[in-house]
Amino acid sequence: MSNDEQTAPQLDTSVPHTARIWNYLLGGKDNFAADRVVGDQILVGQPALAENARRCRAFLIRAVRYLAGEAGVRQFLDIGTGLPTVNNTHEVAQSVAPESRIVYVDNDPLVLAHARALLTSRPEGVTSYIDADMHDMDLVLREAARTLDFSQPVAILFMGVLGHVEDDAVAQRMVGTALDAVSSGSYLALYDSAPVSPEVVEAARIWNESAALPYHLRSTDRLAQFFQRLELVEPGLVPVTQWRPETEAPEIEQYGGVGRKP
Repeated sequence: MSNDEQTAPQLDTSVPHTARIWNYLLGGKDNFAADRVVGDQILVGQPALAENARRCRAFLIRAVRYLAGEAGVRQFLDIGTGLPTVNNTHEVAQSVAPESRIVYVDNDPLVLAHARALLTSRPEGVTSYIDADMHDMDLVLREAARTLDFSQPVAILFMGVLGHVEDDAVAQRMVGTALDAVSSGSYLALYDSAPVSPEVVEAARIWNESAALPYHLRSTDRLAQFFQRLELVEPGLVPVTQWRPETEAPEIEQYGGVGRKP
């Protein structure tokens, strides 16, 4: 057993956890009573959040489809992947390009328990999982390099997770370290929530009172800073429902975008 495995956090079902609360909001089954209590409290103040969670998932699907298709990326580093659900990154990417190689990163024990389910790849490609904290980007990149070739373009995904990093400088350093490691022609795709309404602010407050991992809202100007070194793909940083939508949907408080490293 490696040191990383020995120090992995233990599963505590009595403490609400971000990955499991989000799984509950998505309609998943990999959650516990404590997670459902927090989820229900949030839904009282913001009943649309469950639908918004699904719309955020749809953004991930469209972004990965674009990256594997139009952009021609064949390598994906999904940081803070959360629990598996329908249309995971490897499924979407390999449906477009079966030879795609995907690395998932998370440090939640329940996610780790489901890692074997994630490790199902098409024969032409590779799917692997790293048990690591995204704050330790050096470890993430070192382990990812066992599967990915950083001399070739990589799509780096931070989907709804950078809000768990309170300090902008720390979050930007994490993203910058990941971008520094990959080649020209690589991409960054992310989304997070912005404080665009009192209901969103209240939902974040309830979340932070109960969840083990707090979530910090960022304005769109602050979110845009993550893309300052990159060429934003049209339509830029927008509500996720407005990023290359397949059907019409209302604007929501989660903003996302995709940027290319020159």
